[in-house]
Amino acid sequence: MSIHSRKDGPILLFYDGFEEKAIDTPWGNAWSALRGQARYTYRTLRKRQPLTGYYTAFRNLRDSLRAMGYEVRVNDFRCARAHPDHPVGISGYPPVYDKVILPNPAVFGPGHVPQLPEVEARMKRCNIQIMTLPSEWPCQIYEPVLGERVQPMFVGVDTQAWPDLSDHEKTLDCIVYDKIRWHRAEREADVMQGLYAHLDARGISHQTLRYGGHHLAEFRAALARARSLIFVCEHETQGLAYQEAMSSGVPVLAWEEGVLVDPHQGKHAPDDLVVSAVPYFDERCGRKFKTGGFEAAFNGFWQDLDSFRPRDYVREMLSFERAAKRYLDLYWQAGEMGAAISPETR
Repeated sequence: MSIHSRKDGPILLFYDGFEEKAIDTPWGNAWSALRGQARYTYRTLRKRQPLTGYYTAFRNLRDSLRAMGYEVRVNDFRCARAHPDHPVGISGYPPVYDKVILPNPAVFGPGHVPQLPEVEARMKRCNIQIMTLPSEWPCQIYEPVLGERVQPMFVGVDTQAWPDLSDHEKTLDCIVYDKIRWHRAEREADVMQGLYAHLDARGISHQTLRYGGHHLAEFRAALARARSLIFVCEHETQGLAYQEAMSSGVPVLAWEEGVLVDPHQGKHAPDDLVVSAVPYFDERCGRKFKTGGFEAAFNGFWQDLDSFRPRDYVREMLSFERAAKRYLDLYWQAGEMGAAISPETR
């Protein structure tokens, strides 16, 4: 393979996580594929989620680039080393920072972003020029240290894999998607109990899916039957589950306090930071509610249910094409930034 210019050749992506491993050996990709298939089968048989959020995001990124006609190579260490000036994309869980150490200028994401005290060292070690986070609000935590080197970058939603189910026979009123991660006892008392009590009092049928405790096929089947989804999560940087529901034509009622709960992020966040549970959302998608305000919010949401057009929002704002273009802008920008750095200071 010959790369003739800075914007020529394949898109080189590297991922390391539970489903796929970045192994710098000739047989690494083959072993990784076998291991990944075994894991998928094992978790499927036990009715557990087979794919993590990071891998789903990475796969959507890869597929969006291919849908745009680009050649994408995953974990191709040989190609990257043969063209050290060509940019690469790095994604995944913390071990990726120790497994993908290349001379190539890199953009990071989607994946685990180190906490502020260690992010500079990780970026320098892996020659990461741009660190990405899925939306604007988490970038604000890193901007005091990284400035413009931290950038928002969402991944696209596969609207073909998550087709419009609006015309499907609806036998379930609400999916309650429970993604509470902190202080569960308190949230059961001040959010969930009142939520369920109001649904039951109104005779609204509901099914609860708890994050990490259901298989993907169960989520798809529920979306086909459901008229709506109630999304309960403290905050999300992107939130693929609620966006997949919107792609399916299912309106969303989201709990949103606007308060950062994650204690690790909270150590470094600005005091005036406002976070979101649904960072990509407008009036076409549904409604939001705060603690203590569920009854009124639900009643209005339910009354207007037929007026929402969540799939239109996804197709306009979260499409594969839009996501791929955003990623490519950052990918080639990382390459240009790397080229501007003298070899002595790398």
